[in-house]
Amino acid sequence: MPWFDWISLFARWFHVIAGVAWIGASFYFIWLDNNLRTPPDWKKEKGIKGDLWAVHGGGFYEVAKYAYGPAQIPEKLHWFKWEAYTTWLSGFFLLGLVYYHGASIYLIDASVMQLSVAEAIARGLGLIFGGLFIYEAACRSPLGRSPVYFAVFLLALITLASYLACHWFSGRGAFMHVGALIGTIMAGNVFFKIMPAQRLMVNAVANKGEIDPAWGEAAKLRSVHNNYFTLPLLFIMISNHYPMTYQHELNWLILVAIGIVSAWIRHYFNLKHIGISRPSVLITGAIGMVLIALWVSMPRSEPVGEFGDNAARVNQVSAPVLTEEQQDVFDIIQTHCANCHGANPTDDIFVVAPLGLMLDNWQQVEARAPLIYQRAAVSKDMPLMNKTAMTEDERQVIARWFTHLQP
Repeated sequence: MPWFDWISLFARWFHVIAGVAWIGASFYFIWLDNNLRTPPDWKKEKGIKGDLWAVHGGGFYEVAKYAYGPAQIPEKLHWFKWEAYTTWLSGFFLLGLVYYHGASIYLIDASVMQLSVAEAIARGLGLIFGGLFIYEAACRSPLGRSPVYFAVFLLALITLASYLACHWFSGRGAFMHVGALIGTIMAGNVFFKIMPAQRLMVNAVANKGEIDPAWGEAAKLRSVHNNYFTLPLLFIMISNHYPMTYQHELNWLILVAIGIVSAWIRHYFNLKHIGISRPSVLITGAIGMVLIALWVSMPRSEPVGEFGDNAARVNQVSAPVLTEEQQDVFDIIQTHCANCHGANPTDDIFVVAPLGLMLDNWQQVEARAPLIYQRAAVSKDMPLMNKTAMTEDERQVIARWFTHLQP
């Protein structure tokens, strides 16, 4: 329906705007903290621990970080929290709108696992909030005090989440759920640790009390975690445009590999901010991306799921007896759509089905009737650029068929 597309458009637009603001703030404050320098003695006497000079927009700026805090808390104190909260809220709204409301189209793939809509949603929510609980528990345990061991744990957690998601859901839905898990962890870091630590610090300064160094250390550690999460999360946000990643038979491993390389590239910039130049990090990261691209581009067998070979599964589906109207629709779909949206696309551009959408048999066509109707008969943007020359009469056949499906 048009209203659904408009809601999706505005929600996605808002999510991108909020995400840009949040990630921009994350990048800026990590850069700022890493570039603070020891101030002259006269500034130290004022309680300044580090300062930085910058020029931008035709002016000079001086930023100072206090060892304790200002003599008086300013009336206007910027907290930088709503960027995180609005990003998460809008992202979760989109997850519900696209992948839970449209679970039968975008989340459930029978060739991966047979799930009801309720089961798929339950697994999705369990993956996101279960992963958040495990991460938070680990951060608060002795493991959280060891950067190396915690990094290994975090990699294992994301790998497990990727493997489970890719063996439960469609490839596209799996990637988005791993992204939702990472985004939820990042927002949780702000809500559960960074903001409470800042409140404690502000209250202590306002009341001239002692500041526990552990407050700031814990908050900064979570900020660093968020900083390394940003590039893997940005990849996931755009991955639905590239089915060669999420439709690969080892899609979970591709997701983990790109996440590792992305975080490694982010590490180069974090080192550079503190004056350490390691071109080898950037070079090895670029080589890693090239190797992943070569690996994904290698000839491979057809996508496989829990039930085995997709093409074989398609052939095993018992062919129902179709009415004349259904047969007309199916013939149109096979002529104009299945060349891209099939287990073995014959299109000269798409080597895997866009969005993971396959229309090889009537069951698949019927399950995706709302989407087919919307794209072929309403918006009429499919087939792409009308490469197969679908006629207006054929679009009307689809429209009438969908209308007859409605109660």
